[in-house]
Amino acid sequence: MDEIKAYLQPGLEQVNVFINMALRSDIPLLDSTNRSLREHPGKMMRPMLALLVADAAGEAAPPPEDTYRYAAATELLHNATLLHDDVVDGATERRGLPTVASILGGSTAVLIGDYWLEKCLQLVLGARREADRVLRLFAQTIGHLTEGELLQMQKASTADTTQADYLRIIYGKTASLFESAAMSAAISVAASEELIRAMGDYAYLLGLAFQIKDDIFDYEEEAADIGKPVGIDLMEQKITQPLLCVLEKASSAEQQEIRSLVKNIPDHPENVDRVRAFVKENDGVALAKDVMDFYVEKAISCLESLPESKEKLYLAKLARFVGQRDK
Repeated sequence: MDEIKAYLQPGLEQVNVFINMALRSDIPLLDSTNRSLREHPGKMMRPMLALLVADAAGEAAPPPEDTYRYAAATELLHNATLLHDDVVDGATERRGLPTVASILGGSTAVLIGDYWLEKCLQLVLGARREADRVLRLFAQTIGHLTEGELLQMQKASTADTTQADYLRIIYGKTASLFESAAMSAAISVAASEELIRAMGDYAYLLGLAFQIKDDIFDYEEEAADIGKPVGIDLMEQKITQPLLCVLEKASSAEQQEIRSLVKNIPDHPENVDRVRAFVKENDGVALAKDVMDFYVEKAISCLESLPESKEKLYLAKLARFVGQRDK
């Protein structure tokens, strides 16, 4: 990952220029909060994905300004959703630091998230190539993000999440934005429709694998330094891939018992340990890793339509990093 980031550093600097310019405000509270958030930008996974796709699918070097605009827009949208999610989840920490919501309150965090979202859309509207198409793409993604979160909330209260429900949830929450990042990047360099779709498919599968890996962390004791407490997903009654894998092999009676335990976690928090033990005893983490690896390899297969390049190699490495990362 460090190698890819170093290779992309000039492009990432351009992305950061667009982000920082977009977030400037003459309101001191807003401007200081934005600058504070930008001091801890996270992995920048989505802009990295966008830059690699643009270089791999396009013929121009360096890519046009629109590439950096769209990449910056994906990062702004991603962080807007994090600001909102922290309010919804009541989260007090993000990336090991206090959340905006915990310091300034939920109302302020929502408003700042709205501001980032508006700046995302402004960046897209300022592009020269197919801004209307990319705007529609981002609008669809915002809808998917919202639907994914709401479906997850609904299923948490009923504890009846199926594999199909889970895939829809993680597509909405995570994979849809990966997909938009890759497709907008391919559009920015005038790639063929075949390549645009192939890059969208690659990113969609990459996003599924990325979220499954996140959900696996919730069941791994050694993952306690990932930036959130281990077991928090279960505490929030989220039925994710490790548990789903085990439930698929369980008897009807066991399925009913485990789902009942999850449903009653708010009144019986000790149920979290019982469910985690059930997953561990039945190799749920290993089974979930097999599912994740399937999506990683399927994502890599989508790169076959790309011409050979260093960026194509890095896209494959990025997919494998998603499955091997430890935070």
